[in-house]
This record gives sequence, structure tokens and C-alpha cells, in this order.
Amino acid sequence: MEDKLVTLAILTYSKAQILKTVLENEGIEAYIHNVNLIQPIISSGVRVRIKESDLPHALKIIESSSWLASEVLEEKKVDKNQGAPKVLIPIDFSSYSLKACDMGFDIAAKLNAEVTLLHVYFSPIFIPSLHYDIDSYQIPPIEDVTSMKGMLENVHNQLNDLTKRVDEKIEKGEYAPVKYKCVLREGIPEEEILQIARSIKPVIIVMGTRGQSQKDLDLIGSVTAEVIDRSPCFVYAIPENAPYKNFDDIHNVALFTSFDQRDLLAFDSLITTFLHHNFKISFIHINAHEEKRAWNEVKLAGIKEYFKKQYPDLEFSYSTIEEENLLDNLDKYLSENNIDVMCTTNYKRNVFARLFNPSMARKMIFHSKTPILIIK
Repeated sequence: MEDKLVTLAILTYSKAQILKTVLENEGIEAYIHNVNLIQPIISSGVRVRIKESDLPHALKIIESSSWLASEVLEEKKVDKNQGAPKVLIPIDFSSYSLKACDMGFDIAAKLNAEVTLLHVYFSPIFIPSLHYDIDSYQIPPIEDVTSMKGMLENVHNQLNDLTKRVDEKIEKGEYAPVKYKCVLREGIPEEEILQIARSIKPVIIVMGTRGQSQKDLDLIGSVTAEVIDRSPCFVYAIPENAPYKNFDDIHNVALFTSFDQRDLLAFDSLITTFLHHNFKISFIHINAHEEKRAWNEVKLAGIKEYFKKQYPDLEFSYSTIEEENLLDNLDKYLSENNIDVMCTTNYKRNVFARLFNPSMARKMIFHSKTPILIIK
């Protein structure tokens, strides 16, 4: 009697293709059903089916891969920890994103949060041989299937290597025993990062500032810039040349202010989020006009006194930086004052718009070795 087919998993198209590739590499025939042939890349509810006799072997393969087990087996379960705080860490397997991974796990431990490791990849549409003309649908010819399968297999292997690395660090005590999972998405990186941020509502996104394919050292990665601008939560951006510091090494924080009430609210948000960590706070204003300098210093002193009353255990200082030769002046200030992190908000028409405009910001984050925390 012919072995009947059973449904192993119901996934998005991209995940179904990766699972099919993994199974076939292990000698298990796999079939994909319920695919929109005209627009397969957007198909959801795609069924991965195998022979019933192969089911035990297939389940062992899935369970042996941490990220596959999370995506395939746990997808059907109700998340009992939906209310737990989340830390989102986008990963592209570059050294910069792995540095962000180290800091992200450290922050998660301090916030008693769970970690979501997100990898986003883009690929051409992957589809098996069709019996009709495919040119009009912009589907790649069948001779490209082998290279696409290799790309999908490479993604799977890299995710497996990442989970092994994380598990080893937890076992050795280098990472706190934080609960984590890997999530795979196909699409445009910044859009997928923002979409999952809106979905899981993390406290903070921790990411490196340079992707694996970024060539221009004068520019912050466009993915990071887009996430900073549109993120619904805190974003901690780590420059490529920043020396590694764990959360407990952060003592001196510079907070840019434009004397707006929202700056005060942003500071309250910062302190409330990291309630059990004491920072030395340096309020900084960028002087644009000589005649306003004295008045700006008065307002900075007022802000300092306000927060001293609200947070008597914190140490405050205030400074102004001239807008002329801003990059050099700021870099000098950060170095002389041993600033560990620069903080600013990203509401429109404030210091963020002036300091972190498309030309300035993308030079600043590489000009400096100091991480930037965007406060929401």
C-alpha cells in the first residue's frame, strides 16, 4: 500500500521552502501545497507534507534545530509569556550584529526580558518547475533552483550556528539564562524589523550600525537609520568601532536637549525603564546663536535642578556645544568626558532633526565610537 502524505507544518512560503530544503537534504521527500503560483512569495498557510512513515525522522530533525523547533513546533502553541518584556535583536551574522547580540542579552537580563533574534533575508521567488510559460510572472528559470536552494540551506545553517553559539554562551555563563527564540522573515530588512516590533512590542531594539554588505564607511547603515526614525520603542545603535561594554559598564550618559517639555518626558522614560541602574547624566544643548548662549545656560541649569529634585540619587551636569564644527566639537566632548552612550529623542523638529539629519547622522555614527540610544 502506498504511504499516505501527512501535513508536517503550515507555514509562510519562505519558511516552507527552507523546511523543505532541510528535509530533502536529510533524505526525506517533502511536498509543498496551497501555494499561490502567481504570487508565491506572499503565500501564507502553505502546507509542508511528507510521507507518514517519515514523520518520526522529520520531527527529530526539527527538534534538533533550535530555530526550526521554535518556528514549526511552537507556532501552534499559545505563548504563555506574552506579557513578558521583550528585547528585539536584528541579526545579519556580521560581527557588528553579533556585538549587538552580546549587549542585547545583557540588557534583557537586567530587564528580566525575553530575547527575539530576528534574521531577515531577501531572495528571488523560489518555485518548482511549472508546465507553462513563467516569463510573464517574473519567476526565475528552473536552472536557478539549485543556487536558491543553496541560499536557503545557508540561512538555515547560519541560524543553527547562531543558536549553538547562544546556547554555549549561556552554558558557560557568558550570557544570563535568558529565554530566547529565533525568528526568520523574508523581505526588506527595515520593514520586517519594524513590523515585528509593532507586533511583539519590545522595550528596546538593539542593533549594529553596519550590515554585512555595507561598503561606505561614512554612512550609517540605511536599515539602522530607518529603524531609528520609525521605531515605536527605544533603539540602541552600536557603531562598528565601538569597544564592547556590557550594561554595567555604562556610567556616563549624555542627553541632548532642545529645552522642549518632551525632553523632560523622554528623560523620565529613560530613568523609569532602567530604574535600577544609576547613570551620571550630562545634559547637552547645541548652541546655534551666540546671543542666546547665556539664556540657554540658564535653562540648562533649570533642567538640572528640576531633575535633581525628582531624582536626588542621580548625578547631573550640563554643557553646551557650538554648532559650528559640530562633529569635531561633539567628538571632543565625548572623549574628554568619557561618555558611554549618547541619548536623544526622535520627535520631529528637535535636536534629532538637526544633529541626526540624513547627512550629519550617517557621518556621526561612524565618526564616533559611542553608541546612541534613541528614547521613545
